[in-house]
Amino acid sequence: MVQTVQVAMLGAPAVGKTSIIRQFVAHEFQEGYTPTEQRELHRATAVLSERMYELVILDLPNMPSYPSTAEQDCLDPRFWGLKNTKVFILVFDICNPESFHHVKQLRQQILESTSKTPLIVVVGNKRDQQKHRFAPRHVLSVLVKKNWKCGYLECSARNNWHILLLFKELLISMSTRGRRTTSSICLQGALHRERCSIM
Repeated sequence: MVQTVQVAMLGAPAVGKTSIIRQFVAHEFQEGYTPTEQRELHRATAVLSERMYELVILDLPNMPSYPSTAEQDCLDPRFWGLKNTKVFILVFDICNPESFHHVKQLRQQILESTSKTPLIVVVGNKRDQQKHRFAPRHVLSVLVKKNWKCGYLECSARNNWHILLLFKELLISMSTRGRRTTSSICLQGALHRERCSIM
C-alpha cells in the first residue's frame, strides 16, 4: 500500500525552494533565479524500509504570510491545497538572516492556524556558500530544535548535498512521530539506520 504525503515547501524568495525540489525529483540544478509565479505540484515515489510513499510537493509563489483561514486558501488558486497540508519544509538561505526571520514568522503563523500540530522541518540551503553564513550551524540548530521543536538540516541544492537525506529524514520523522513523547524532531544520524531510495 502506497502512502501519499503532501509536503509544502515554503520560505522567502530566492532561498532555493524550487532548486531543492528539482534536485530531489529530477537531479538537476538551474543557474540563475527565476521566481515561481504559480503553484506547481511535483511528485516522487520513495521507498523507505520496504514501505512506499508518494510524495506530492507543493512549490508555491512568494507568500508574505501564511493564510490564517481555509477561505483565504481557496480564494487564491496559487495556494490551493495549502491548508490541507500537515507537513512543511521551511527553507532559508544560510547567508541571509532576513530569510531566517521569515521562516520564524511562517512557522508561528502555521501553528496559529491549525489545531493539529504539523510536522515542520527547517532547512538552511546554500551550504556551498558556507563562508558567507550569518550564524554558526550549531547555534541555528539548537535554536530550531530546542526552542521551535522542529527538525533542522542544512543542504546545498547546487551541489546536491543532503537533498535525499532531507526527504529521507522527513519520512522517518513521519513514521516515528506517533511513538514520540514530544513534538521535537531530531534530524541527525538516520543516514545509516534506514534505507531510502527514490523511484
